[in-house]
Amino acid sequence: MKTEDVKLIDAKGIRLDGRKIDELRPIKIESGVLHRADGSCYLEWGGNKVFAAVYGPREAIPRHTQNPLRAIVNAKYNMAAFSVEDRKRPGPDRRSREISKVISEALEKVILTEQFPRSMIDVAIEVLDAEAGTRCAGLTAAGVALADAGIPMIDIPVGCAAGKIGGKVVLDLGKEEDNFGDADVPLGISPRTGEIILLQMDGHLTFDEFNTALDYAIEGCNKVSKLQKEALLRKYDTIKEGK
Repeated sequence: MKTEDVKLIDAKGIRLDGRKIDELRPIKIESGVLHRADGSCYLEWGGNKVFAAVYGPREAIPRHTQNPLRAIVNAKYNMAAFSVEDRKRPGPDRRSREISKVISEALEKVILTEQFPRSMIDVAIEVLDAEAGTRCAGLTAAGVALADAGIPMIDIPVGCAAGKIGGKVVLDLGKEEDNFGDADVPLGISPRTGEIILLQMDGHLTFDEFNTALDYAIEGCNKVSKLQKEALLRKYDTIKEGK
């Protein structure tokens, strides 16, 4: 299928899946789903299905990896071999290592790592089904899992993407939009302060288009942030009712 054969958005601004340009895909978030982890989250975002699990803080081993001033945040992003249509080779590849690195750096900006010197906080992100926007979904799930683990943070990190399809800037690209669109801008923020903790771009945008995409993505992040907090409150209410 050629790019020019795919009409991603019509004249009225309605996209392939019926969404408007500023609408998110359906999102479902659950916290505390894995009993053997210190904190965990299950997230569905459109066709994405993602688990995140947090272990630690615990002593960093081997000792030469320890930082005497702060904890090390070690996020590992992985896509299951069956998560995409064309079976993926098991194990880490260049893309997963790159995403692991940018998510680790994003989480370090919000976790109060100085409270845990010589320690390590492991964050495992496993994508079971992939349908565009998995790094933002992974960061969002990781934020909920960290909060569920009781890791002290300045805020719960959240991610959302915007992009360009058919000459129009839109929020939260779907699968076909990601494959055949013109640009993709994944963004991660600390919602309380508005600090950008992750920002990448694939494709070409004008200066004005980039600013519009940034505004859309920030607005999307703030909407998803509310869903994160609701998921954590649901778990708290469940525990409270159980008592």
